[in-house]
Amino acid sequence: MNGQRVLVTGGAGFIGSNLANTLATENEVIVVDDLFLGTEENLDDAVEFHERSVLEADLPADVDVLFHLAALSSMAMHEDDPQRGARVNVEGFVNAVEQFRRHGGDTVVYATTSSIYGDRTEPSPESMDVDARTGYEASKLARERYAEYYANYYDMSMAGLRYFSVYQGYNGAEEHKGEYANIIAQFADDVANGRSPEIYGDGTQTRDFTHVEDVVEATIQAAEHELTGIYNVGTGEQYDFETVVEMINDELGTAVEPTYVENPIPEDVYVHDTMADATKIEGATGWSPSISFEEGIRRVCAPYQ
Repeated sequence: MNGQRVLVTGGAGFIGSNLANTLATENEVIVVDDLFLGTEENLDDAVEFHERSVLEADLPADVDVLFHLAALSSMAMHEDDPQRGARVNVEGFVNAVEQFRRHGGDTVVYATTSSIYGDRTEPSPESMDVDARTGYEASKLARERYAEYYANYYDMSMAGLRYFSVYQGYNGAEEHKGEYANIIAQFADDVANGRSPEIYGDGTQTRDFTHVEDVVEATIQAAEHELTGIYNVGTGEQYDFETVVEMINDELGTAVEPTYVENPIPEDVYVHDTMADATKIEGATGWSPSISFEEGIRRVCAPYQ
């Protein structure tokens, strides 16, 4: 993309700021963020920032493309206040898209979630049946349904991206997230500082860890190709938590052992294993992940060496 005027909601957060900063090299980028999970410090000077909620009227939605990443992005945030979760994730989505549409916009890329697949040791295709087991998952499924409505009724391009375990490390834009940062960032910071990483259960749980740079590229590709529908963004590989700690130790030249604790998340909603089937977006855009997990670990650990 270049020469476009774009709005990134949630653009001061982890994924949003990486997206906004990348786009700002060749586009006019506006960010809206209420700073609940983000910080303006994540943004380059070229980005126009507005501290606003996606629930507000008169958003700066007179743009060519809307990237809607604003959300309460975890189960815990929703269980603390289910009504607020629904307002932000569902009403906020509809509010931003509706204002964008009324300005004549027709290309939207938005974040949904891969957690709705539940436990999967096999790659999860977009076509499989999914259930809402948490308020967070329900809100993202509602977002997908509203996107379907806008695509069918208004003929808008509505691409929903189910991101898989996105990481970058504290040298990127994750540090401000604290306990909500990806476990790779948390484990690396613990090991580098001689603290024992805390693992829920026995450490055999797995994730499809996807570097934020690959996620940003997939998000931009979805807009450029004016995709409509649901698309997975992941690597098609999975690593267990014990292996992650071992790889971080190997990269840092340390030997810090993890601590195993009882999982505080109820078993019936805890996602033990994830892995993406990303063939759909690969076929639609040619995108594929370019950063191997080994390279990703090196990048996360580099600032500590």
